[in-house]
Amino acid sequence: MSFLASNLRLLRKQKGITQSEMAEQLAVQRTMISAYEDGRSEPKLLTLQKLAEILDVGLDELIFHDIEKKGRKASQKRKLNILTIAADEEKENILLVGQKASAGYLNGYADPEYMEGLQQFQIPTLSKNASYRAFELAGDSMLPLVPGTIVIGSYVDQLHQIKSGKTYILVTQTEGVVYKRVFNYLEDNGKLFLVSDNEHYKPYEVRGDDVLEVWEAKAFISTDFPNPGDKKKPLSLEDLGEMIQDIQADLKRIKG
Repeated sequence: MSFLASNLRLLRKQKGITQSEMAEQLAVQRTMISAYEDGRSEPKLLTLQKLAEILDVGLDELIFHDIEKKGRKASQKRKLNILTIAADEEKENILLVGQKASAGYLNGYADPEYMEGLQQFQIPTLSKNASYRAFELAGDSMLPLVPGTIVIGSYVDQLHQIKSGKTYILVTQTEGVVYKRVFNYLEDNGKLFLVSDNEHYKPYEVRGDDVLEVWEAKAFISTDFPNPGDKKKPLSLEDLGEMIQDIQADLKRIKG
């Protein structure tokens, strides 16, 4: 079954391209673009290839994959945004995104002037082969890390590098800045499954193409010292195994 017409219309709008602009790039009449999107006409192979290039999509996905319902099939392969960094004497600084700054980060993450306004610091023990950013936690969804804890993450430049069961800071268009345990189902349905370590918070999904930045958690800074009598403990391998089984069962129910 071909999803060409609906995919063309959806991807064109997501890219912010008008029918007239697309027609100009293809050197055809605007009415021809309308015909493609209505299913009244199908483009020739050379035109298809150019459409795929303009829309940044593979031919197979463009023609045979229902992007509107299933999300981008190839989203796990795409590279994320070019990272804006801050340097001091040729050493890269760690930028701190506090709770108050996290809302503005969605609009300023690619703006060098915004980045210069954030607090900066360095931790010499971290590997020099990665870029780091620090985010202050706002809630208690990832206990035993309490609100106010600063989580330091290393930059992940491709979504397929996300390892299921690890914790990440995700910067997303729909959920903002979140710190969660992530399970990677991009290859299956183009989505990531986000799980809180605090069982009182329900897991949820985000689409791969909603993700702007990914940071793998590497360290944290907290003024809350652990109490030996505290019953809270990190997830064990057995806990993770049970969590994965529950997630798989949930996904089966969703697909059903």
